[in-house]
Amino acid sequence: MEPSSSALIKICTELFVKEEFQPLDPTQELIFPPELLRMTENPEKRTLTFHGERVTWISPGTFKDLLELKAKHPEAPLILGNTSLGPAMRSKGCLYPILLSPARISELNVVSKTNDGLTIGAGCSLAQVKDILAERVSELPEEKTQTYRALLKHLKSLASQQIRNMASLGGHIISRHSYSDLNPILAVGNATLNLTSEEGTRRIPLSEHFLAGLASADLKPEEILESVYIPHSQKWEFVSAFRQAQCQQNALPDVNAGMRVLFKEGTDIIEDLSITYGGVGAATVSAHKSCQQLLGRQWDELMLDEACRRLLDEVSLPGWAPGGRVEFKRTLVVSFFFKFYLQVLQELKKLIKPFPVPSVDSHQPLQDPVGRPVMHLSGLKHATGEAEFCDDIPMVDKELCMALVTSTRAYAKIISIDLSEALEIPGVVDVITAKDIPGTNGTEDDKLLAVDEVLCVGQIICAVVAETDVQAKRAIEKIKITYEELEPIIFTIEDAIKHNSFLCPEKKLEQGNIEEAFEKVDQIVEGEVHVGGQEHFYMETQRVLVIPKTEDKELDIYVSTQDPAHVQKTVSSTLNIPINRITCHVKRVGGGFGGKIGRPAVFGAIAAVGALKTGHPIRLVLDREDDMLITGGRHPLFGKYKVGFMNNGRIKALDIECFINGGCTLDDSELVTEFLILKLENAYKIRNLRFRGRACLTNLPSNTAFRGFGFPQGTLVTESCITAVAAKCGLPPEKIREKNMYRTVDKTIYKQAFNPESLIRCWNECLDASSFHNRRKQVEEFNKKNYWKKRGIAVIPMKFSVGFAATSYHQAAALVHIYTDGSVLVTHGGNELGQGIHTKMLQVASRELKIPMSHLHICETSTAMVPNTIATAASVGADINGKAVQNACQILLKRLEPIIKKNPEGTWEEWIEAAFEQRISLSATGYFRGYKAFMDWEKGEGDPFPYYVYGAACSEVEIDCLTGAHKKIRTDIVMDACCSLNPAIDIGQIEGAFIQGMGLYTTEELKYSPEGVLYSRGPDEYKIPTISDVPEEFNVSLLPSSQTPLTIYSSKGLGESGMFLGSSVFFAITDAMAAARKERDIAEDFTVKSPATPEWVRMACADRFTEMIPRDDPKTFKPWSITVA
Repeated sequence: MEPSSSALIKICTELFVKEEFQPLDPTQELIFPPELLRMTENPEKRTLTFHGERVTWISPGTFKDLLELKAKHPEAPLILGNTSLGPAMRSKGCLYPILLSPARISELNVVSKTNDGLTIGAGCSLAQVKDILAERVSELPEEKTQTYRALLKHLKSLASQQIRNMASLGGHIISRHSYSDLNPILAVGNATLNLTSEEGTRRIPLSEHFLAGLASADLKPEEILESVYIPHSQKWEFVSAFRQAQCQQNALPDVNAGMRVLFKEGTDIIEDLSITYGGVGAATVSAHKSCQQLLGRQWDELMLDEACRRLLDEVSLPGWAPGGRVEFKRTLVVSFFFKFYLQVLQELKKLIKPFPVPSVDSHQPLQDPVGRPVMHLSGLKHATGEAEFCDDIPMVDKELCMALVTSTRAYAKIISIDLSEALEIPGVVDVITAKDIPGTNGTEDDKLLAVDEVLCVGQIICAVVAETDVQAKRAIEKIKITYEELEPIIFTIEDAIKHNSFLCPEKKLEQGNIEEAFEKVDQIVEGEVHVGGQEHFYMETQRVLVIPKTEDKELDIYVSTQDPAHVQKTVSSTLNIPINRITCHVKRVGGGFGGKIGRPAVFGAIAAVGALKTGHPIRLVLDREDDMLITGGRHPLFGKYKVGFMNNGRIKALDIECFINGGCTLDDSELVTEFLILKLENAYKIRNLRFRGRACLTNLPSNTAFRGFGFPQGTLVTESCITAVAAKCGLPPEKIREKNMYRTVDKTIYKQAFNPESLIRCWNECLDASSFHNRRKQVEEFNKKNYWKKRGIAVIPMKFSVGFAATSYHQAAALVHIYTDGSVLVTHGGNELGQGIHTKMLQVASRELKIPMSHLHICETSTAMVPNTIATAASVGADINGKAVQNACQILLKRLEPIIKKNPEGTWEEWIEAAFEQRISLSATGYFRGYKAFMDWEKGEGDPFPYYVYGAACSEVEIDCLTGAHKKIRTDIVMDACCSLNPAIDIGQIEGAFIQGMGLYTTEELKYSPEGVLYSRGPDEYKIPTISDVPEEFNVSLLPSSQTPLTIYSSKGLGESGMFLGSSVFFAITDAMAAARKERDIAEDFTVKSPATPEWVRMACADRFTEMIPRDDPKTFKPWSITVA
């Protein structure tokens, strides 16, 4: 009997119930160790010495001891936070036999305030410096705190909070890094360094001579920096700081600057001027000559023009300068000064206040009972660090570590490999080469270990096995490989096209008569689009632990992968043993995004060869640099379009040809090309179409699957066509989109029928929710009143096809056990990547078995529990595995029906106990045969996708025309999720995908050397979005009352679709750029390039400053980096 509506349980909309947590009992909290408290009260004064294999660490107890040690070991560096020396020792191989740690020296943490300035101990952390300066700013009048405010501005964005907690002020100054954010400000602020040695104390100015490392203005080897004195600013003095980086926080600047001007009292006559730049040379650069020549000048337009010319002459950058972006950096030199000029001219004593970020409304509409916003089951464990990942597994008995040796050449023959020196290093056990592989060495074009030749920088050649990771990596440096260069070496799509270098045949779709249509249109526009690649940058890098068992060549493999069955099969063929001897375990994966589908099998197989040969467990963990060097990412794309349209904006013909950079092996490049072509039409019904795609073979690491699988790159070309048509017709882009959008039940270019009703609803609701038309008018008004800042707004529709284009990939299995205490263990073929699949599977089981989720548990994904699993990918993980779990639970419930009917008032535990007594099986396998999907490329038709996800996003941005920086003001997203299994998780997936897409289109830039070496190997060079990049107002809503009968409880897979909606930020930026170019009488159309970095935006918004900078002839120098798209 169904309960009445009044009896229905109220659906909870909270992620968790606070009352369920154990109340805090202070008496049960662990006390802080008394011994440590006593140490703080009476710190140990004796010198502590720690001896390692190659390094001795000395921690003096007193200031006197420190000075004596520095005199005895003048070349020994001082180390506090280890944020500078540590990375240099790890990644650059720097070795310091003796390290002095002054962490216990209180004299280095002294803070002294005087009427004239502030002295800060060199040992103070940057976080402490920030607090000290903030306190001083609150105590003093504004005219005295100009330098302090400038320092505070940069301290807020310098590195991360964790780094600022550890890095010291003295270490930051002494390192004298070209990109230092504080040194330019301290230099113009006339800071003084207080130095001490056994011989006494002295003071030197923190000047351009010190920053350049000149001996006459530097520390003596036996001296230490004790403190830094920063004087107050004075009346009629203004100090400002500037920086421009790929993203707002935790990013090294492209260029930064400190600027100070002092006027004669009551006038605009320059009495003193100081300008210092970082990022434009090997050290921080002072524009001393330019400043001297401007003294006595009035602060006016004539002075500005002369200053810009002099600065460009003095602060010169060669075309080949490290870091590239030379013209952009030259522009920033004068753009920063112009911003300073405007600030001072308008008597601005502080920078623009940051935009307040409001709290996001967490209220969500009520969903179907299975759609409760249940918190991710491991969410709290992730937050507290208790969640166990692959490398958290404790060291097992006799375990060895493995490190990989990779190619330093892009295309070369291997002449010889000399392992002798490496094998002599203590702790090294063996070196694994291709000769040690008993079975298959990968595939024909994708070898696990290189044999005769290498195809890219980063290709794996051999692997060192040692007792520790440090020993293994030390041995890598001793392996000598002799190469013979081969030709042609191809890195770019342009070169691949020139050499006819492709991985697979052309993929093509066509409908209508495109040539005839082009003859009948009013206008034709042609253009090009370049889309850069993208690194997966999962939080957990590639890693695997292989444990050999004592008999029958059995292996347990703990691996971070989206496809454990693929790892299992690859290891089987590599070792030439049956699949049933290998068990892969996946507890959880720290992010995948497609990057852990194919590559983990390579690392698992190499580690397995090492385990089989040595008989020891092998642990292989890649650091971030190696992970980025070896593994590929999203395919860079070059697209050409030709679009024919009527003057009213109706598109009659569209011809798009796309080339993707596949790298050196096939991998998934052919599939990505197919999916890209299938999805190119996006939301638009155009009668005459021709889509063509090729995957280029180049000498870069093989690119692979990535969230969206070609859709985010290809559809950017389509939407760029729409924007180009709008510009030619003199209409807003949204009008062109509406005019050409699917409206009624129709068929795609590949003849698959679908109903666009939800697409239109998402579009209309997004326009309404975002108040788009009113805000479009506000943007136009803002742009009329502002010359140096422009706003842009864009709304983008989306039709995203979900699933694999093959029926066999849509199957899944599950295994459900009920134990005699009533607890239930659920196992399925999906993998927990952080996307919440385990939480959703327990929600399904809870609903089917009609028991609380507290009765249910998922331990891990194991190939021994569920065999022949399918990769957790293509947004169908919850779909297909949910169906399998549902099937298993329904089988069990059917078995229990007689017992429940006999005792309807019984409890779940009583029913299970009775079933056991009656010998009823309490274990069931569930199976889902999957959706039918096929594509006939010969005919150009099929039903390749089970269903579509629809959505729309509106974003508004503001760009700074002088620096190219942008801020995201607001984003509104409406997504068709049908009946969400878990709105909390699904909205999180939409938000995460949007931010990752935003990174693809704005900040994430892969830079390669002319020799094919990836420069951007880590967070210093490669910039994923941070919390400060999230739109200031961010609204996500799910389309209500949407249904699909095909999927589990009418839900939809949302893992990938939100990725492309990040392009709404990109098109809002180009909208703002178009406004700036129009005002400057520059052609509004320009070659579209993603990501929209500050460099690209700044150079496109040309003005008198960009015209000032000298242009280098590309033929006269070798560029620092190349573009591979």
